[in-house]
Amino acid sequence: MSDTLHYHFIGIGGIGMSGIAKVLMSWKFSVSGSDVLNNDQTKKLCSNGATIFNNQNQKNIDAILEKFPNKKIIAVISSAIKKNNIELSYCIEKKISIRHRSEILSMIMNNYESIGVAGTHGKTSTSTFLFTLLDLCTSNVSGIVGGILPKYNNNSFIKDTKYFVGELDESDGSISNYKINLGILNNIDYDHCDYYKNIEQMINSFKIFESKSKKLLVNGDCEIIQKHIKSDYKWSIVDVNNINYSLIPINQTATSTIAQYFEQGKLISKLEIPIPGLHNLSNVAAAIAACRILNVDFDNIKSKISNIKLPLKRFEFKGNIEGRTIVDDYAHHPKAIKETIKLGRLFLNENQKYKRLIAIFQPHRFSRVSEFFIEFANELALADKIIITNIYGAGEKNINNISSSLISTEIFKLNKNVKIVKDNNEIRKNFNHLTRENDLIINMGAGDCHNLWQILTNQKY
Repeated sequence: MSDTLHYHFIGIGGIGMSGIAKVLMSWKFSVSGSDVLNNDQTKKLCSNGATIFNNQNQKNIDAILEKFPNKKIIAVISSAIKKNNIELSYCIEKKISIRHRSEILSMIMNNYESIGVAGTHGKTSTSTFLFTLLDLCTSNVSGIVGGILPKYNNNSFIKDTKYFVGELDESDGSISNYKINLGILNNIDYDHCDYYKNIEQMINSFKIFESKSKKLLVNGDCEIIQKHIKSDYKWSIVDVNNINYSLIPINQTATSTIAQYFEQGKLISKLEIPIPGLHNLSNVAAAIAACRILNVDFDNIKSKISNIKLPLKRFEFKGNIEGRTIVDDYAHHPKAIKETIKLGRLFLNENQKYKRLIAIFQPHRFSRVSEFFIEFANELALADKIIITNIYGAGEKNINNISSSLISTEIFKLNKNVKIVKDNNEIRKNFNHLTRENDLIINMGAGDCHNLWQILTNQKY
């Protein structure tokens, strides 16, 4: 098949798209792709032999058709690529086969005993912890996750293995494209307002995931899951009754959590988890539970648990500038912001060098801001100072004239120390005015806000 098919990714630099492209290249398929951004992923793909275009237009497709005249071209898109995309429109005109990335990921996963990680929050962290434990304990796992694993410095891992860990995206309903041996469902919160009109539609999407999972492991602490989703196994960090796998915290610090591990209500052992935060403890519990369902020996898990790490952009310490500490976090939903700020407070309480908690937030999507601006304000106001940048549209049209002032106005009612700035370049220009020495600065969002560190340190990004 690799001699007859060529895959062309429109938007190949995305974390999910690039991971799939790497797998196909490892299977000896020819791969090309286009993206308006030149990032680490496109550079890696190019160095490994992929043809990369730094724009999206018709000429890219003409070049691929000319280069591979004897191959069937398959264009791969994500939901971020809209119908009016010039390159996609030309593919349709040329009658090129078009596949959603979820279809290609599903095809890949069908070659393995698949483990699919789903849910509104924590998918990337759970996938990272699970992949790491399975790799260290069995050396028998491949996978694609939605982030960069620091232990492996990659988002895609492909070998001749039994298991495959895949992070599954629910944002566009494509979660229905998978058939999974073991499904993991972290939580359900209303999100992706551009696709789902209400929480009921989201629940229905996850119910399809439930129906297509041979076995399903769910978070027993999520009320929506417990009310609407049937499962084979449950994990919890608050209860041991009627729970298959429990990880109950007994001590928290800014760097780790000590917890007692139970199976079927029976105490098995005490574990020191090298990851802070109760939301992360739940993700670790899910990973341990999945390993145990796959018959990984618990003593083996316990001996390897000290090696797990958070993926990049999950409370990632970037460094210090003029006495200020910069942390990157992917939080872009009110519930995620709540947990991230709680974790920041934990660091402040334990380390006297930090005097203030500064939250920099780049809102992601106009539809999300319109739906949750009050919830955003309630959580962000708990920081000592809040800096809000312009909204990252992620391809959405701002038809209702939504702006960051929706959030800042509500914050001001709770915390007067709030400021709106245009972008990271304005933050750099006014950095000493906006911040002080001994500030712990958490930079949050899912857009291009994570360029802040490079901008502050005059690095290329």
